[in-house]
Amino acid sequence: MLFAPRLTGPYILYLTGMIYSVDFGAGKLQGDFAWEHFFETESRSAHPKTTKSPPPGRGNPGSGGTPPGRRDTLADTRKETDSFGEVEVPSDKLWGAQTQRSLEYFSIGADLIPREMITAYAILKKAAAIANHEGNRLGSEEYRLIVEVCDEILGGRHQDMFPLHVWMTGSGTQFNMNVNEVISNRCCQLAGTPLGSKRPVHPNDHVNMAQSSNDTFPSAMCIAAALSVKHRLIPAVGALRDAIAAKAGEWKDIIKIGRTHMQDATPLTLGQEWSGYAGMLEDNLQRLESALAGVYRLALGGTAVGTGINSAPGFAEAAAARIAALTGLPFTSAPNKFTVQGAHDDLVQLSATLRTLAVSLYKIANDIRLMSCGPRAGFAELTIPQNEPGSSIMPGKVNPTQVEALTMIAVQVMANDLAVGLGGAGGYLEMNVYKPLMIFNLMNSITILTDGCTNFRKFLVEGAKPNLKKINEHLQRSLMLVTPLVPLIGYDKATRIAHHALEKDLTLREAAIGLGLVTAEQFDRVVDPAKMINPYVESD
Repeated sequence: MLFAPRLTGPYILYLTGMIYSVDFGAGKLQGDFAWEHFFETESRSAHPKTTKSPPPGRGNPGSGGTPPGRRDTLADTRKETDSFGEVEVPSDKLWGAQTQRSLEYFSIGADLIPREMITAYAILKKAAAIANHEGNRLGSEEYRLIVEVCDEILGGRHQDMFPLHVWMTGSGTQFNMNVNEVISNRCCQLAGTPLGSKRPVHPNDHVNMAQSSNDTFPSAMCIAAALSVKHRLIPAVGALRDAIAAKAGEWKDIIKIGRTHMQDATPLTLGQEWSGYAGMLEDNLQRLESALAGVYRLALGGTAVGTGINSAPGFAEAAAARIAALTGLPFTSAPNKFTVQGAHDDLVQLSATLRTLAVSLYKIANDIRLMSCGPRAGFAELTIPQNEPGSSIMPGKVNPTQVEALTMIAVQVMANDLAVGLGGAGGYLEMNVYKPLMIFNLMNSITILTDGCTNFRKFLVEGAKPNLKKINEHLQRSLMLVTPLVPLIGYDKATRIAHHALEKDLTLREAAIGLGLVTAEQFDRVVDPAKMINPYVESD
């Protein structure tokens, strides 16, 4: 199983004055009434006790023990060490000292590092271990244990062992170390050695061999984004395109009035109108595929600044080849590591492509909103599924809620792209320091676009139907059916017919014949909506 569940790890729900600690990994829901802590969040939990005596902790994410907001003496802890000294870590957690410090110093908000990054990092660490082992740099026992733990993570296990928040160091170093520490400690469990002993697998010396946060985090960003776009977003957009194209084919003979500037225009078919939507999505699919080409180039092997120090010659290429084999996607080692570590322009480009998709979806959804508005005081040319009541006060009211959801998603994606662009511009010298911000917004865009396209297809497009009565009524009353008379009698005379019909509330036929500008036979022959939906010029 390649993808771990998205809703894993600890979350907090605030409902009517109740604080619920939800551990999706364990499927637990615990509640304690706590009005005085109503505005506290899970982000303040799991503070470590260090040699510098930070503030006391307030519970541990996903522990199923002390509810958030309650004092926790951290009596059930173990000591782990890093270069700053000892840190008390909850004894039932696989993370180590650096992760625990991050929980203290970066408990900001409730946004966790995207769960897709866990999968991406497991793939990366597995590939690195294989490449190092094949290069005779990593021992057989360490290699076997690291690969086994990575496979466990890829199978969906240990998800609640990655509790770090987005708003941390711009390099993502603490999350890289979170992964290293979890793998190391799980290896200790498998080998029967104490947690935190770093034997037989050391988080830095073995799990992080030939790597730096500066090259692994951007590589994991690319892996997470590419996998999600390729296996989730592209299929969702493709399915929506296909559903819209099916409607276009089904409605190819339904002639309706066109509209430009929100005013009547010449006719087209409902199928032609919807074929434009299908074409927009097809163009977006091609753009997504093109954008992925740059994302497949990995920084892995560049280590600290792009030179590859502490990385053996050939490691970058070998690890990238393994990542490609594990994912089935054409990942390669970036030819210039300084390019992909000093900047993340390929991810900026991908985000811009997501924004373009959002713009297309915004237009499509708003068109459907207009065409379905009514049912009696609007265009009402489309009937869309009625999924739920629309008003708490107006009986029988039904609203285009799927349209509203998709357009809100589109606006959010446009906003996300602004954040990604500003973050991408924040590269200083040899490293960009907005990595967590960028991947957080990028993955949010991919996720909500995927789900939005799926819901819009299932709950609106597939059930949409034409209102033939309204379509025909609008078509027959349109003044712009006068357009094909222009080659016959000229623009000025055709304009007189349109204005006369509007002023006297006549049909075009009545106005044209009454003004003596055309005969009844000429009007009936020329003003034929069925002729107007293709290239057409009529004259005597």
